[in-house]
Amino acid sequence: MQKIAILGAGESGVGAALLAQAKGFDVFVSDRGSISEKYRQQLAQAQISFEEGTHSLEQIYAATEIIKSPGIPDTAPVIQGAVERNIPVISEIEFAGRYASGKFICITGTNGKTTTTLLTYHLLKSAGLKVALAGNVGESLAGKVLEGGYDYYVVELSSFQLDNMYSFKAQISILLNITPDHLDRYGYKMENYAAAKFRIAQNMTSADFFLFNQDDAEIQKYMASHEVPGTQVPFGLKASEGLAIQFQGQEISASFSQIIAKVDTSKSPLIGQHNQYNTMAAVGAALLVGIEPTQIEEALGTFQNAEHRLQPVGEIEGVRFINDSKATNVEAVWYALDGIQQPIVWVVGGTDKGNDYTPLLPLVQEKVKAIVCLGLDNSKILAAFSQTGLKMVETRDVNEAVQLAKDFAETGDVVLLSPACASFDLFNNYEHRGRAFAQAVATLKSTVA
Repeated sequence: MQKIAILGAGESGVGAALLAQAKGFDVFVSDRGSISEKYRQQLAQAQISFEEGTHSLEQIYAATEIIKSPGIPDTAPVIQGAVERNIPVISEIEFAGRYASGKFICITGTNGKTTTTLLTYHLLKSAGLKVALAGNVGESLAGKVLEGGYDYYVVELSSFQLDNMYSFKAQISILLNITPDHLDRYGYKMENYAAAKFRIAQNMTSADFFLFNQDDAEIQKYMASHEVPGTQVPFGLKASEGLAIQFQGQEISASFSQIIAKVDTSKSPLIGQHNQYNTMAAVGAALLVGIEPTQIEEALGTFQNAEHRLQPVGEIEGVRFINDSKATNVEAVWYALDGIQQPIVWVVGGTDKGNDYTPLLPLVQEKVKAIVCLGLDNSKILAAFSQTGLKMVETRDVNEAVQLAKDFAETGDVVLLSPACASFDLFNNYEHRGRAFAQAVATLKSTVA
């Protein structure tokens, strides 16, 4: 019996373990941290051997293949040891892909991939297709493959997941954008990060489709010097030759691979230019699997995005509050500011990730009327925007941040939490920050009512 070692006992690791066991492998799961109760129970119930708080190298290196969590870098000693011993190290996605009988629609990009993944899934599901949602969006692909019965798998992929995928092939892949992020994992070189993102198109043939954002400078730069497999389907907002999918007013027009279609997007709740890109990509995938434009239009109107992504969380005396806590980098904030047409009171701050705020200055001067800094150290933000002459205040308390923002706002304005920073100075994660903001809005509303 072949032995598989799995490093990391989170969603992807446990999903891989259960699938590997079902396929007849001898499975050993090792997590150097602690395993959550939910996953410990699943492993125990399946009688899968596991350990936590350590890596028993003898057991791990006895495996013929190692499946690693995307959070473990290739530089980790346990991975280096496997490479030295010529033990293949793969991702859970690579492993699960071997056993799936359906077609893969895979989505990556620095920003927007979760929205695009959820929207693509919603369009297919609304049309009555047998479709699973998996990957970086929250559920393991291995678990979905184990369930079976799906014709399509819509999979969100981070660069970390793509790094350890080799033979895996998508039938439709989407690349939304490439901007600096996670560069510490890629030798601080953009070309390494871009190459990781382009792995989404690897192994494609002309029968497969690669949808990409033609307006993105880094995508263009990479494609100018590299062969990218698959039938290319460029989408964009800027008029240029050869665009297969584009926006014209509130309508998406598509013309590629025997598809000529127009899709009205006026019912969509998604706002902002970045969501136009996300919608073009999702609509392109839906058209490719044969969904009619009228079905797509109807489904666009019933879509609800994930929490913490330009999510309306309340209105107080004519002031709308929007939770965009997931915007943990400068580009995501740029999209949020660009997409909102009303005057904005901007709540920003957290743990800085080496941000350069310069690209935001024109939008801040045009649209923002006051800035509330919510973080332990706001010096960089204060320095970056002091020249705007805007009112700026600091707080470490989310309830106070909401109250201050409301005081700055007038009827018709928007209070936007779009932090540009990680959350770990005051919160557990971006979800915790977003929920705290929404709760603070609810609390303030109850005192005003």
